[in-house]
Parts: sequence; structure tokens; C-alpha cells
Amino acid sequence: MPEGDTVWQTARRLHTALAGHVLTRSDLRVPKYATADLTGRTVLDVTPRGKHLLTRIEGGLTLHSHLRMDGSWKVYAPGERWSGGPGHQIRVILGTADRTAVGYRLPVLDLLRTTDEERAVGHLGPDLLGPDWDPDKALSNLLRDPARPLGEALLDQRNLAGIGNIYKSELCFLLRATPWLPIGDLPAEHAARLPALAKKILEANRDRPVRSTTGRRDQNLYVYGRAPRPCLRCRTSIRTANQGDGSRERPTYWCPTCQQGPAPHPQPSTPLTSPAP
Repeated sequence: MPEGDTVWQTARRLHTALAGHVLTRSDLRVPKYATADLTGRTVLDVTPRGKHLLTRIEGGLTLHSHLRMDGSWKVYAPGERWSGGPGHQIRVILGTADRTAVGYRLPVLDLLRTTDEERAVGHLGPDLLGPDWDPDKALSNLLRDPARPLGEALLDQRNLAGIGNIYKSELCFLLRATPWLPIGDLPAEHAARLPALAKKILEANRDRPVRSTTGRRDQNLYVYGRAPRPCLRCRTSIRTANQGDGSRERPTYWCPTCQQGPAPHPQPSTPLTSPAP
């Protein structure tokens, strides 16, 4: 699932393919922009902002996209077979003489004035991988509602931008707190190191093809996707449950021994199989 590091990698790939080149093909398959034609314009840059992508185009335009759970951008050379999904899942095509970028299953696609980008991303907190990163502001945002569960606070992009479900579970494990612990109850020394720890993990993974939080070759993640396998620290079976308001699936993983704090009651049953990390 795309998180801040994945979006950063996608932006770099798109920037390398498109920036400085004139668009020879433009196809926005969204009814609102069906007549928009960007051909003849030069792509200036592709910038990540949290989980958002901003493709800036000559003439003061920005194509704003968001991957959410299933979206992706693929880049193809001339003559290369497109393999990102069936044609009806394509939402946008941006082509130059040398490369073609294709956006599949993008749930958010907007064409706006570059001067209006704040309408799309102005609500976001400090970006863990961006030039606006401010650890003090991020921590202040997180602690603004001390009764809020730690996991929910981490996922709220208004607090800090870039953390998704995987890093939420991994950060909670590293902080030795369950995702349901009210963030105000997090020991002060753990809260103080949270922003730096989150940034360290995302920065370490932005250049990796396979995400890792453990530093181990035999196991990439501590808890996410590992139920009911044993904890890498204490050998207790990892647990899983959904967290949130139920509007979307938020599978959450934790170790009931290593992590202190409340957990769902009654305890969820442990599945026989678990999704790949």
C-alpha cells in the first residue's frame, strides 16, 4: 500500500521521465477534464507532498493526484507493453517523445492552477520527507488531542504527512505502545522521540525497493502482516484487529507483550494466515 516513501519514489520516477520535456500526448480520463489538452506544454517538475503528487506544468498548471490504496503511476518506454492494469482503469496518460506516464486507478485527479495548490494540500501537516519538515510542529499537532488513540493520530495527515497503515503499526511497536493507547498517555520520552523516529524510518526506506524497519535480512517488518507468527523480540503471537471508525479497513498489528496499553476487547481471534507484509 502506498505510504510516504512509496509516493516519494513515484515522484522521483515521474520527475526523471517527464521533467524538462514537452508533452506530446495528454489524456485525462476524468469527465471534468475530458476536454483539457496539455500537449505542447513542458513538464516543470513532479513533487511529492505527503501522500499527494503534484505534477507542475508550463503555463501555471498542476496535475494533482493521490494513490490512496490501489492507485499507481507507471512509466513506459516507446513500444513497451503497458502492464499496470486493464485499459478501463487508466485515469491519465502523459506522454513525451521518450516516455509515457500512465496513472492507474487514481481515486483523486485534479487539474488546478499552481497558485491554488494549497486547496489540495494546504491541510497537511509537516511532510516527513519534505523541505517543510518541522518535528516540533508535528509533535504539537499529535498531542493536540491527548485522548486520541496513538494509531489514529499517526494516520491523520493533518498532524504529519506520510505515515500509512504499515508505518503506524511499526512505529507503535518501536515505541512499545499499542495503537489504542491515548497519545497523551505515551511516556514523555517516547513522545519526544516519535517525530525523529518516524522521519528516520521513512528516510531509510525512500531509496529501498523493499520496505524494512528491522534491519534484518530474514524479516523486514516487526509486526505488520505477521499475525499469528511470533514476535521477533519476545516470541508472543502477533495480534491483528481493525482500527478506526469502520469506514475502511485499517488492519493493525501489535505484540500484546512488548506493547503496553489498551487493545480491542474482546481480543480478536488470530487468523490462520496473514497477508504478506
